[in-house]
Amino acid sequence: MGRFTGEPVSFMNSNITGGFWKQRQDLFRAVTVDALYDRFKETGRFEAMKMNWREGMPYKPHIFWESDVTKWIEGAAYFLQKKRDPELEARVDELVSYMARTQEDNGYLNAYFTVVEPEARFTRRTDHELYCAGHLIEGAIAYAEATGKKAMLEVAVKYADLIDRVFRVEHSAAFDTPGHEEIELALMKLYDYTKEERYRLLAEYFINTRGTSERDETYDFTDQEHMQSHKPVRMQNSAEGHCVRALYLYSGMADLARSTKEEKLGDICRQLFENITERRMYITGGVGSTYRGESFTFDYDLPEYTAYNETCASIALALFCRRMWLMDADSRYADCAERALYNTALSGVSLSGDEFFYENPVSVNPGRNAFNESRPDGLKEHLPILKRVKSFDCSCCPPNLLRMVGSIADYMYSVSGNIIYAHCYMEAETELMLSDRPIRLKQMTSYPYEGDVTITTETDGRYTIAARIPGWCRKYDILVNGCKAEFRLEKGYAYVERDWKAGDSLQLKYSMETRLVEANPKVIDACGRAAVMYGPCVLCAEGMDHADRPLKDIRVDRSAQFEMRMEILEGISVPVFYGNAFVRRPFDGLYTEHPAEEEVIPLRLIPYFAWANRGITEMTTWFLVH
Repeated sequence: MGRFTGEPVSFMNSNITGGFWKQRQDLFRAVTVDALYDRFKETGRFEAMKMNWREGMPYKPHIFWESDVTKWIEGAAYFLQKKRDPELEARVDELVSYMARTQEDNGYLNAYFTVVEPEARFTRRTDHELYCAGHLIEGAIAYAEATGKKAMLEVAVKYADLIDRVFRVEHSAAFDTPGHEEIELALMKLYDYTKEERYRLLAEYFINTRGTSERDETYDFTDQEHMQSHKPVRMQNSAEGHCVRALYLYSGMADLARSTKEEKLGDICRQLFENITERRMYITGGVGSTYRGESFTFDYDLPEYTAYNETCASIALALFCRRMWLMDADSRYADCAERALYNTALSGVSLSGDEFFYENPVSVNPGRNAFNESRPDGLKEHLPILKRVKSFDCSCCPPNLLRMVGSIADYMYSVSGNIIYAHCYMEAETELMLSDRPIRLKQMTSYPYEGDVTITTETDGRYTIAARIPGWCRKYDILVNGCKAEFRLEKGYAYVERDWKAGDSLQLKYSMETRLVEANPKVIDACGRAAVMYGPCVLCAEGMDHADRPLKDIRVDRSAQFEMRMEILEGISVPVFYGNAFVRRPFDGLYTEHPAEEEVIPLRLIPYFAWANRGITEMTTWFLVH
């Protein structure tokens, strides 16, 4: 694939038919859609969309409540795209009617600024107006595609036209670029949907103006790095500031680079990806080393107990990766996307589908939390919550997970000419378009718990299927109709070109076993330790499974073998790994000059995404190496 030649294959082209992601989609449709609706209704988010709040009334609108609503609509739309539901559509239609009824004649629409501070609209860069507009646009497109109903889209287009006039044409706002990025990628999506050039030009204006304006304020507690405004974007080669903002910006940059085929901007996106994944990303695909501004810090700074790893940040990282593989067919991008999706992103939701984490640490110690909470004013150290909750004051992550799971098949395929790229593996039926014909594919797999993937074609013709060899895989076989296939390997993809006949199958056999993975010694908190991984999944240990033995004292042998058993955990089938490890016998006193005796204990590991579903307990992902 040449640079910028990739075309996405939307989740709308695929139906997830079984396996891991079907289980999650069924859970989200049965539980999560309604759970979020109920929480947002209880907390006044939907009521705020009526825009009739006055002083003295409950539930004063917040500056970003509107984005929670439109993200919920977008997520609901992804499920409606697969199966219409009159009751769910009626809920969405009611919310859309509020928007259409309260939108001002000039197109302005914001649940906070319309009723709380109407005189302050487009005056404070830090207050999320353009972020909310971006999610309105994405939700409107999703709902129009799912149902054919255009009322929300008309609202979004009218508002986008106002923003274009105020910011790009008149420069009449008090600032020049979004404080919280998101509208950039939304405008590129609106451009792709409507083919109206002004939306691409507005996205380009926001991206090109960033880091050049003297009118762009930032928060009192931080500097312009927090909003990625410290330099023009083409001079930024390290990921700085608030992680979600940064990754939404980088996604918009990648969209623009692909649209304009600009090499310089594409190269900057690649440098940013490399900085994140080689120096600033947790092994779980989490990003955000500090709660201060939910931000990147500096190279190799990946603390354990205070890791932030916001759920939204890992989802944003996966969105950026998907855009990168459309610019350059390199398996690193899909490797990163699935690491984020299967670990930190999914850790953000309980196995029951109705409780959530905002942040996702890689180790926790309930004793530290308990002591911190026992102090009258708490301690200065930030520690994560240990139990998922139904909702947050800042509830951006739960509807983001709804969007992610509903559209997860976005990560399966892309095309370039007569090449079909298979990026992330899921059991699904797909119809896609090559340069000269439609192709129907059926994919069967138990990934990520088993490494066998079978892609069967239902279409005759000569074309190429380029299958990703996962970066974690050390041994593999590629077969066509049961016989060894001829292929060329390039940047982690196995290209199989042939005259395909309906019923032909491409069989990918990726050897899966547990393996130990160590961090660079510069990662101080992980120095001398190793994580245990199985395929793309990071494994962890929980204290309740180890008789209160300190998890940080567990020592795993490099040659350790683990037996995988599928077990039911909180109603969900997950793999559990059993093996042995070493710990030191307790001794009297605080210190000793004599080596402590060791003993062997059984070790039980579960996927990281499944931790904290059985109560509050110690957890770790890093182990001493024996």
